[in-house]
Amino acid sequence: MALFFRRFKTEIHKNELQELFDFIVRQIELSIREIGYGDVTVNKKMKEFVNLFYTILNHIESLEFKKKGINLSIFANYVNIEKNIDFYDDYFTKYRNFLSKNTLNNFTKDIINFNF
Repeated sequence: MALFFRRFKTEIHKNELQELFDFIVRQIELSIREIGYGDVTVNKKMKEFVNLFYTILNHIESLEFKKKGINLSIFANYVNIEKNIDFYDDYFTKYRNFLSKNTLNNFTKDIINFNF
């Protein structure tokens, strides 16, 4: 999601970006509540998740994607996978390239399958 925000932040009005962000936060909260946590735990978890999301957004915003392997530091910090980290680096590099080759309108239509 952070890659999506980075790519389309100049094309989407600030109010729409805020609505999208609010929607994401609401969905995270609903997911936590569906697990069965109480209000106190939901608030604690939401604070953790939102802080983590902001941290990832800040790291993605400051990345220079021209250098190969620069994404590995992000994956090492936030993805709990030690094996095949190169696979995820390649995957998100392809995803970023896919986003750069498409317009926002492509993502707002009823397209079911994307191949990147």
